[in-house]
Amino acid sequence: MIVPYVNLPLQHQPLKAALLDAVGRVLDHGQFILGPEVEQFEARFAALCGVRFAIGVNSGTDALILALKALGVGPGDEVITAPNSFVASASCIGVLGARPVFVDVGPDYNLDPNRIEEAITPATRAILPVHLTGRPADMDAILDIARRHDLRVVEDCAQAVLARTHDRPVGSLGDVGCFSLHPLKTLNACGDGGVITTNDAGLAQQFKMLRNIGLRSREDCAVWSHNSRLDTLQAAMLLVKLDLLPGWTEARRAHARFYQEQLADVVQTPLDRPFEYAVYHTFVVQAEARDALIAHLAAAGVGAAIHYPAPIHVQAAAAGLGYRAADFPVTMAQAGRIVSLPVYPELTAEQAAYVVEQVRSFYDRGPLPGAADA
Repeated sequence: MIVPYVNLPLQHQPLKAALLDAVGRVLDHGQFILGPEVEQFEARFAALCGVRFAIGVNSGTDALILALKALGVGPGDEVITAPNSFVASASCIGVLGARPVFVDVGPDYNLDPNRIEEAITPATRAILPVHLTGRPADMDAILDIARRHDLRVVEDCAQAVLARTHDRPVGSLGDVGCFSLHPLKTLNACGDGGVITTNDAGLAQQFKMLRNIGLRSREDCAVWSHNSRLDTLQAAMLLVKLDLLPGWTEARRAHARFYQEQLADVVQTPLDRPFEYAVYHTFVVQAEARDALIAHLAAAGVGAAIHYPAPIHVQAAAAGLGYRAADFPVTMAQAGRIVSLPVYPELTAEQAAYVVEQVRSFYDRGPLPGAADA
């Protein structure tokens, strides 16, 4: 049996006619830039997240950059974030001339609130928690710290559309929420895309200008900015997918529960807390002899991935920040053990069972590679 890590063609086969119809409507009306489908998508996405405003942009990375820019983050400022995310969570800070300040994470792979206050300095302007793997960060604790220190909070929700904590959607909790619609995300464009969410009317108006070259109107440029508009074609196709997102999410959660039930005795599996609704953009386990396990799975036809093998603070781009690998021991320990198993909605029960069979067979073979003799 072959179980790819992702299978986008399989997702799109039953949607092809509807997607092409959506594209056809855009071709017919010709409003390719900020056409009516963009506004329709924004309204539906805002309702999905329980916020007043959603602004479509061309990527999750730009969502983060524009969010921080609108909040006044710039050269000399510091923004606290996690070192174990995709690099965009930190690069959005660096490209504005600000400094990413990393704080170690907890067992849930999210910012450890107990470590945030020791990283706050007079230059700190914001906290940027990442809802990694689609599991909500501890926002109550983070927001409490932000209030006490007069800091802004930008949620990186790139992996977490529909995730909730205490029945509150991510993207509605901080000052701003930033979502990615990359093809591999749980709500995925057929190309790049992103969304910014907020309840602040003033910020929403700024985001609309900042995504559109700083224009108030065609003839009136208010601020220097760049082109970061969500394409009408992408918005039209995303409208098709929005209706399917709840079912896709429940399918991911069902696969996650199956893995939790079947693998908890051989690898360290994530476990939802009673007050959270995790959406499992990735299903990340921690495993002994991780690299050998991945090789075993590949030989058996099972795709797996690592999110992410090299934390941001050890990347070449971060060299000037002065961090050592050992500065964030939890992050580094996890980076050597994590592996993501297939969890996409179209995964069949038979394929999920085969993944479990192959993981278990690896640990049933006797001493692990490199293990000391008993």
